[in-house]
Amino acid sequence: MVYRCGLLTAQKEPVPLKSVEVQLEVRDHVATVVSTLNYENKEDKPLEAVFVFPLPGDAAVCHFSATVGQTQIVAEVKEKQKAREDYDDALSSGQQAFLLEESEQSPDIFSLSVGSLPPGESASIRLEYVIELNVQADSGLRFCLPAVLNPRYQPQGSRDGGSGNIQVTSCPSSLVPYTLSFSAQVSSPRPVSRIESNCSLDPLQYLNSEQTKATIKLAAGHKFDRDVELLIYYKDAHQPTAVVEAGQASAGLGTLMGDPVVMLSLYPEFPEAVMSSVATCGEFVFLLDRSGSMDAPVNHTNRNETRISSARDTLLLLLKSLPMGCYFNIYSFGSSFESIFPKSVEYSQGTMEEALKKVGEMEANLGGTEILKPLEHIFSQPCIPSQPRQLFVFTDGEVGNTKQVIDLVKKNSHAHRCFSFGIGEGASSALINGLAKEGGGHAQFISGSDRMQPKVMQSLRYALYPAVMDISVTWDLPKDVYATVLSPPITSLFQGQRSLIYAGLTGQISEAAEGCVTVKYSLAGHPSQNQLQFNLKPTEDSGLTLHRLASRALIRCLEMEDREPRQQQDESVKKKVVELSVQSGVSSAFTAFIAVNKGNGEAIQGPLVRRNVPAPRMMACGMPAFQSARGKSKMEILVGIFLCYILSF
Repeated sequence: MVYRCGLLTAQKEPVPLKSVEVQLEVRDHVATVVSTLNYENKEDKPLEAVFVFPLPGDAAVCHFSATVGQTQIVAEVKEKQKAREDYDDALSSGQQAFLLEESEQSPDIFSLSVGSLPPGESASIRLEYVIELNVQADSGLRFCLPAVLNPRYQPQGSRDGGSGNIQVTSCPSSLVPYTLSFSAQVSSPRPVSRIESNCSLDPLQYLNSEQTKATIKLAAGHKFDRDVELLIYYKDAHQPTAVVEAGQASAGLGTLMGDPVVMLSLYPEFPEAVMSSVATCGEFVFLLDRSGSMDAPVNHTNRNETRISSARDTLLLLLKSLPMGCYFNIYSFGSSFESIFPKSVEYSQGTMEEALKKVGEMEANLGGTEILKPLEHIFSQPCIPSQPRQLFVFTDGEVGNTKQVIDLVKKNSHAHRCFSFGIGEGASSALINGLAKEGGGHAQFISGSDRMQPKVMQSLRYALYPAVMDISVTWDLPKDVYATVLSPPITSLFQGQRSLIYAGLTGQISEAAEGCVTVKYSLAGHPSQNQLQFNLKPTEDSGLTLHRLASRALIRCLEMEDREPRQQQDESVKKKVVELSVQSGVSSAFTAFIAVNKGNGEAIQGPLVRRNVPAPRMMACGMPAFQSARGKSKMEILVGIFLCYILSF
């Protein structure tokens, strides 16, 4: 077996990826990521390069451009079908074109097409996105730069169906022929205490005496064969904050991008009397992924630890920690599903020992990742009176019908809370975070045995707390100043966990104006509230980051509304998404970035040759193809924008 890397010529000669540069800027708990890739066509024919790559599912992609020679082409956002047609028209007329689009199956997969790269020419691709960083069990902020794109299993007959299955080749990390340049700059009102990573780092360097600004770099020689995870720790974290961002002057008042936007970060503090009376009741339903992909290593560092063993360890720890007198059951799934007990049973020493024994024997031997059917069965079971249902899902997220699964959880969120665990590198952030968000629970990512116990116990602690009910948000603003909430309503609150609210502000705002937000809720029958007072003066040099995050939140909310079943087809919601995406420059499921280099008007000569760049993964299995602009399979293999990996022949 001979390995080749990168874009491959007809003679199996590589088109080398010259370099990958990633710059991360973190301001408090918001990150801006800029990735630059440089390629060179060493063939004697013009190339079309096709990449499919992972991004965090909740990222707001807000900039895409290409530099060819001395010419920079900045992409614009258009309705997806129109962008595809423009791309095809450009290629057929001999022009260069660049197309970036989000997968219709899952918002954490993107496809990039680089069309008509002439012989001997280089191209530099720049991609930018912004994202909020999630708070971990130990108060660290987690940033993950995804490298691994695991194949997604597509169940037969699902509504997100693709056009076929693809085989993905593995990536021997020792043969990746280049290194990644990655640097991060972190700033916060509070001192930066430390930064940790699953990869080797150079020493942390502070940029001021207050230690509120710092930089970090990956150590030399890093191979981009794994997800790069950073954990950022601040002193005295985390406090409620409010940031007001000025609008874009050219957008005009009365528009989302023209008006100021406020981002509220709330950390609710529950009354001590209520917190001390943690519930000892509940129905705990555990759903364990036993598909074939769970037999892959949980990460590249320790290939002896598999995803299924990590999931088993996580589940065993939870089982041993449940309160006596609650009810529980354990389901496992692959192409089919099964349960340990016919229905949920009372938790006792005997039932616990029986469950521990059976869980310890579970292997990744049930075939494909068909999670929808077991979820439908669980939701069809009657709830036990006075035992609130808590659903725990353990999966590597290798599903192709992500949106369908999330919609089902949302539909049944009135009768349960969902706590999700993404097992292993490459776990779909769109699925894991989506399950928890729409199920009113909490998401965790486990890529090794380290930090597993605090994550597990945090989720169990949240599940044992009574559900927060009747959540409302009221605004106290100066006269003739109004707030329009852009983010979806808050459906769950947990002690010490951040909740975000985005709102647009209209009206005349004086420099000294103050505002106040009150969050009211009921916890175990006790009415409570938290307040946050803030200054309405906009911050300087914000780069429209908050506007883009607010746009992303509103876009995702509208996309979910568009998927709700209706008696008659309604295009109005889709139209709103397209208008908002174009206005804000943030990608959506219905739009795409398109850039055309018209150059000097001379057509590129010669037949266009397509080259695919494979992405790293943990093991091979089938998944649906990503549809190209011409309706054909965009890839014979999964491909990655950030990286060029190993293809076997």
